[in-house]
Amino acid sequence: MKKNLFRIISLVIAALAVIAAISSCGGSVNDVDKIKARGKLIMATNASFPPFEFVDGSEYVGVDVDMAKEIAADLGVELEISDMEFASIIGAVQSGKADLGIAGMSVNEERKQSVDFSIEYTKSQLYILVKADNADILGPDTLVNKTIAVQTGTTSDTFASDVEGATMQRFSSFLDAAQAVKTGKADAMVVDVLTAEAIIAENADLKMLEEPLADEGYAIAVAKGNQTLLDAVNATLTRLIDEGKIEEFKTKYAG
Repeated sequence: MKKNLFRIISLVIAALAVIAAISSCGGSVNDVDKIKARGKLIMATNASFPPFEFVDGSEYVGVDVDMAKEIAADLGVELEISDMEFASIIGAVQSGKADLGIAGMSVNEERKQSVDFSIEYTKSQLYILVKADNADILGPDTLVNKTIAVQTGTTSDTFASDVEGATMQRFSSFLDAAQAVKTGKADAMVVDVLTAEAIIAENADLKMLEEPLADEGYAIAVAKGNQTLLDAVNATLTRLIDEGKIEEFKTKYAG
């Protein structure tokens, strides 16, 4: 009797394991068919990264937003934007809470372990931003032992964390990091070039140093193995690049 009971229990545990495995592999992947059936494409972003995504009045706007609208239109669905902390975006895509992670996201090996990436849709560079009257920080070598403000979880965070003796100040948005520099709580911040230009356009007391720190490429994150969605995203991106639309979007919002 005990042997039979143990056998039944073992079979039940095995069955539950199979169900869990199936759910983990396919349950959270929102492929094209699921998205079309739902009627909306969910974009996870952090809307504090002008000109790629930001809030204008009550509207989400920016290069990435216009791009996501094109992807949704090609799929025949509406676009829904889920604004969250940058560090939460990949987790949202992995869990299926969002279909796409679009947030001026740079491709790196660490992120590629967690999500799949589209083709790169634009190139960028990291720069140092300081107060306009700062004569102490002239380039990356002079960041040693300084207090550096960054947005949590970004490649700016990764770069600055490797600076010798640096004291890190991490914020949920680049705009908060810029405020830390303005008020003297941080000596400098590391940020994408277009975002730096957008910040200094509104803040005459800040400046961007001339020397770039690193080259980057931005792409869209999808759940691992979600090939149908990845193919659809790449098809739209290829069209937008060929039509010159990405550069049009950048000019529209950088101006």
